[in-house]
Amino acid sequence: VQLVESGGGSVQAGGSLRLSCKITGFTYDDYVIAWFRQAPGKEREGVSCISSSDGTTYYSDSVKDRFTISNDYGKKTATLQMNTLEPEDTAVYYCAAVQSPFTLSRISYPFRQQTYDYWGQGTQVTVAS
Repeated sequence: VQLVESGGGSVQAGGSLRLSCKITGFTYDDYVIAWFRQAPGKEREGVSCISSSDGTTYYSDSVKDRFTISNDYGKKTATLQMNTLEPEDTAVYYCAAVQSPFTLSRISYPFRQQTYDYWGQGTQVTVAS
C-alpha cells in the first residue's frame, strides 16, 4: 500500500493551496482518509477526514469553514482544498488511511494517529504573513 501526496508549497496569507493523496494497493473498496499536520516544535494534529463509504467529513475547529476535504472513490484520491490560509497553517501535512467500511460516526478516534495504518511522506505548506 502506498499513499502519494502532491501539492503544497508556499503562499501568502489569505491564499489557497490544494493537497492530493492517491492510494494504491488497497485490498478492499472502502476506506477512511485523513489529513494531519505537524508544525515545528508541535505535536501532529488531525485536520480533516472523510469516509469513502458515505462521504461524511470531519474538520478540526482550527480549519473548519476554510478547508474542504473530498474523495474521488474511483481514483482512490483524496483532496484537501485549503482556503484563506493563515501563517498558523504552516506545517508538514500528511495524509493517512485505513481500510474500513465504517462511516466516521463509527470510528472511535478519527483524529488519533493510531487509527490509521498507512501514511504518506508529508508535504510542506508554508504561509507567509
